[in-house]
Amino acid sequence: MLLIILPWWPAFWEHNYFVLAWPPLRMLLSNNFVRGAVSGLGLVNLVAGFVDLALLFAARDRGEVSLRDGTGRR
Repeated sequence: MLLIILPWWPAFWEHNYFVLAWPPLRMLLSNNFVRGAVSGLGLVNLVAGFVDLALLFAARDRGEVSLRDGTGRR
């Protein structure tokens, strides 16, 4: 969620350690395409996490995964 929200929050994105330590980086990080790319990576990460959760719950409902003994059987 942070990768989706923080690039569009100027108080954080434009005043962070890396921009203050290396001023030429400010031009790159202030580009909206870079902000969009970072937000896109955050969105891909979030979707991948939800897909993994859905697969885990589906496997658990079919009885393929047991959280008790780790053998995969109930």
